Amino acid sequence: MPRKFRQLFRVQGMTARVYRRESGKGNQNYEIRLRAYGYNIYASSNNLEEAKRKFIDKLVEFEKYGSTQSDVPDTFTKFSEYFFENFYSRKVAACTLRVAKSQFKNHLSPHFKDVPIRRIVPKQCQMLLDGLEEQGKGKTAEEVFTLLNLIFKAAIKHGILKHNPLDMVFHKKHEREHGTALSKDEEKKLLTETAGTPYQKMFAVGLYTGMRPNEYYTAKVEGNFIVANNSKRKNGKVELKKIPITPMLAPYVKEGEELKFYRLEQIRNKFNGILPGHKLYDLRTTFYTRCTECGIADAAIKKYVGHALGGLADTYTDLSDEFLLKEGKKFVY
Repeated sequence: MPRKFRQLFRVQGMTARVYRRESGKGNQNYEIRLRAYGYNIYASSNNLEEAKRKFIDKLVEFEKYGSTQSDVPDTFTKFSEYFFENFYSRKVAACTLRVAKSQFKNHLSPHFKDVPIRRIVPKQCQMLLDGLEEQGKGKTAEEVFTLLNLIFKAAIKHGILKHNPLDMVFHKKHEREHGTALSKDEEKKLLTETAGTPYQKMFAVGLYTGMRPNEYYTAKVEGNFIVANNSKRKNGKVELKKIPITPMLAPYVKEGEELKFYRLEQIRNKFNGILPGHKLYDLRTTFYTRCTECGIADAAIKKYVGHALGGLADTYTDLSDEFLLKEGKKFVY
């Protein structure tokens, strides 16, 4: 044991406090702390002798290098905010970050509050996910599980956690429902009932470009194309997608004009009021379906909707604007 510790312990009566806490069914966790005269040392383990060994190692490190405390927060809410700001925001698109923060605000933060991350046990995580499943929010449960897993893994990398509580949590993978294409009568109804309003152009762009709803706000007209960010590209890489202004879209979009969209919530509410049996995302499914029915080349369709071509094709295939425009002229029905 370091000499300075023996002096503090023996001469000045300073004592490192040892706490024993419940850790899962039938297990104990030992925490040892010393906060006095500039010391702020903490170690823990499910085995008391192991906790002592870790504690002594940290004392040795303190005497050799000084304080090793970092400014990384170790409570759930504050660490999550730190993770979002310093790491997650660099990896994902702004819209993905916004959704993650919304899930955190609505579900994770109210459930775990700002307790120390190391005190979160598997049972608490299981209760949160089970509660969402019981409410019929299977997709939300999957998204919350994924986000929570990222936060816990980041805490492990920072030395705040030793094990991921989710390793013991039962999680049922949500079965995603594929979109349903609108019938041609439903397409007509959607555009007819919004005629003379800004909604008509918004729905026409969604219907005849196949863009994801979260891509609407990046869309702009460039010559004979609608250009938008592909929101599904990973590692923060920005990739543009180009969709021709097809014969179906031309009546609604003029060359050089600025595209403006309402908030997604407003657009969804209007859409659901006209076609309550569909989702806004079904406009994308409809576009993909109509492209196939019109005989457009599969490679062109994938470029339009922002899908990977697959295998070496992504590396060696660079489709020309002329080809994309030529295929787009087939989009008539």
